Amino acid sequence: MSIFSKLFSKKQAEGEENAKVGGMEDFMTLIRVYYQSVMACNIGITNINFLPDMAVFKRTLKIPTQNNKLGIAEKSRCKKMLVELYGLSDDFFKEIDNSIKKNCKNVNDVKTYLFMFQGFSNDLMMLIGNLMQWKFRMPSVMKKMLRNMTEKTIHDIMTKTDWKDDSVHKTCIAIRKYQHALGYSENWMTEYVYNIVLLAKKEPKPKE
Repeated sequence: MSIFSKLFSKKQAEGEENAKVGGMEDFMTLIRVYYQSVMACNIGITNINFLPDMAVFKRTLKIPTQNNKLGIAEKSRCKKMLVELYGLSDDFFKEIDNSIKKNCKNVNDVKTYLFMFQGFSNDLMMLIGNLMQWKFRMPSVMKKMLRNMTEKTIHDIMTKTDWKDDSVHKTCIAIRKYQHALGYSENWMTEYVYNIVLLAKKEPKPKE
């Protein structure tokens, strides 16, 4: 865990005394590292500065380049950390791999893909926050119930048509377009959202 603390020591430097190592910000950072590592492997990116999160990850953990190709060793190490810290399934990573393989044929596709994923993630989390407000107050010990509720809400977002709030309906349509382009399943979306929700519940509350 000391290596992990070092990797995210920026938070302590910024004075976030209560920053929780392995918290939501760390999860999102590692997810970005994994995406960038997969892209480096698939497309053969040689300029590490094109992959800022992976570059910090590689330099901090002193990960040697494997087979003279960026991304191979970094992807493996990042996946191991995500599995050990957050218990992500193998299918979760396979869907990311397949999505990037389908959408990123060259370096020019990378920025477009990451912009699209950011929009997908932002819309999804905003809508989940709107639809599951009271459920966020459930104690973390009721993990199974929270996951089931997350799964049901994701299914509603992907299939329900009779939303009373027009803005919710429009956001659902936008999410479905992103999902179709990116190729993620409802199971993947549930695993992604559930982990963020669970980590958000554990974050220290800001002082008054």
